[in-house]
Amino acid sequence: MQIDRETGLILEGGGMRGVFTSGVLDAFMKYDVYFRYTVAVSAGACNGLSYVSRQPRRARISNIDMLAKYDYIGLRHLVTQGCIFDPELLYHRFPYELVPYDYDEYFRNCRRGEVFEMVTTNCQTGFAEYLTETSGDSHRLNELARASSSLPYVSKIVNIDGKPMLDGGIVDSIPVMHSIEMGHKTNVVICTRNKGWRDTGRDHKQPKFVYRNYPRLRVALSHRIEVYNRQLDLIDELEEQGKLLVVRPMNPVVVGRMEKDVNKLEALYEEGFQLGEQFVKEHVLLADK
Repeated sequence: MQIDRETGLILEGGGMRGVFTSGVLDAFMKYDVYFRYTVAVSAGACNGLSYVSRQPRRARISNIDMLAKYDYIGLRHLVTQGCIFDPELLYHRFPYELVPYDYDEYFRNCRRGEVFEMVTTNCQTGFAEYLTETSGDSHRLNELARASSSLPYVSKIVNIDGKPMLDGGIVDSIPVMHSIEMGHKTNVVICTRNKGWRDTGRDHKQPKFVYRNYPRLRVALSHRIEVYNRQLDLIDELEEQGKLLVVRPMNPVVVGRMEKDVNKLEALYEEGFQLGEQFVKEHVLLADK
């Protein structure tokens, strides 16, 4: 498969497994490999933001160094702020103070024609929405990332443009079909699970007291595993057909969605960086010769 200006980049979520994605993207940035269209979900959206703003290692610092320093995952945040990941720290203090985000560079690249979409789930419709922020509104940009990463049950619903939103991974964990529908016939996908992995859990119908004001969200939550496994099947099919390239961990991932073991996170980041470098050398640098 030939990578060109029309090739899309798709970033899966996965909570703290996203350190793999940040490693891959840091390798891409090392070699100035940038895609004009990126669609990202949940943790992928947070990591992708630092890619579009051309800030290597920023996502790694946020995910590993700052986790060790601030311990921003835990029940106390759920009790005090309604979210298991400390939202005040992650979406306010990090970008504006502790790990400053380069909003100027991000919006400059938007003006140059780069598209960065973040996937959310509309709680009213039960469908995915693919949202961008190009007007220069840094607060809205942060809120899009927060909404895309707001895990059901352990996060508050986030209102975006008056619509109640949660994690995009509820209905579109790996938005390959959306990228194709946007005109990108070839795509590169960064997955956070090894090849062949499938969720062996079972879907359960959500009781009416769960999100009782959002019956269509309950329906979406009742089919999450089935939908996700179908997406993994589709990726394998398209990969075999030569229509997309996948960067994924080589071995079963031992990092959990809410992992706090810094050594495990560091190892997964390093694997991502090494595989990202290998990908660039095989599919970008060789193709340019």
